[in-house]
Parts: sequence; C-alpha cells; structure tokens
Amino acid sequence: MQIIWTQDAISDLTELRHYIAQFNPNAAEKIAHKILESANLLIDNLMLGIVGRLHETRELIIPDTSYTLIYYIESQSISILRVFHQSRKWNKFIESKN
Repeated sequence: MQIIWTQDAISDLTELRHYIAQFNPNAAEKIAHKILESANLLIDNLMLGIVGRLHETRELIIPDTSYTLIYYIESQSISILRVFHQSRKWNKFIESKN
C-alpha cells in the first residue's frame, strides 16, 4: 500500500506551511511533519480516520493540530485528497465535488 498525494493536497500542505512560517517557521515545520507522519500511519491502518463527509472518503484528524486529511482508499493505494484547517467551511468544497 502506498500513499499518493493529489495536487490539491500538495498545494494545501504547501500553502499552510508558507502561511504559518510567516509567524513561526519552526511551528510550520512541526505541523507539516505531523501531517506527513499521520498520513503514513494510514499504510498500516486504513480505517484510522472517520467516515468522511464526501462519498467514499475518510477523514483523519491530525493530533495536536487544527488540520484534517481527507483521503480515499483504493485497491493498492491511499489517495490524500485535501488537507483542511478545521475552521474552514466544508459546504463550498463539498458542493464543488458533487
């Protein structure tokens, strides 16, 4: 099983790192590392996250952060679809995917 990051998820991670780094570069690196580390846990436990709001997805809440990974389980891989700050409005994202 392998982790595949979509372009949207890569962009989300890059943007959040840049934003946080403006205020605290060390915190930006720690949060990015925590997100990547948490995503890798999915390799051994696909069902680690909760049932997602989007059809056939799951959501992994990243410990000690305000971020959530949205992922999709495929036969040979796990696709990380997005990295969301928990304060964001989900309805706009959900509407754009339906």
